[in-house]
Amino acid sequence: MKASSMNTHMGNISIDKEVIAQYAGAVAMECFGIVGMANVNVKDGLVSLLKLDSMTRGINVSLDQSQKLTLDFHVIVSYGVSISAVADNLIDSVKYKVEDFTGLEISKINIYVEGVRVID
Repeated sequence: MKASSMNTHMGNISIDKEVIAQYAGAVAMECFGIVGMANVNVKDGLVSLLKLDSMTRGINVSLDQSQKLTLDFHVIVSYGVSISAVADNLIDSVKYKVEDFTGLEISKINIYVEGVRVID
């Protein structure tokens, strides 16, 4: 399923949701205090850290009727950092870079902190 379709003077551009999730995940991993994306197993109530090649499972991308994106991040943060500061940094970075990359407006970014890890 395509995330968006834009018509330009040169033709039609379609961006898949998976591409947006991969880029948003790469941007999120650059943010200070983010250890990684979390995989939430609803059945068992378990949270696990995803490897870099499967981090898009911790990100949900949805598109509303007005072609605006909503991103949901399930993250694991570093121990000892301010969660609100990390979340603000994540929102600012992702909003700026994803909007610049895709040309789509982001209406909402939801961050779900699923765990805390001690980093050596």
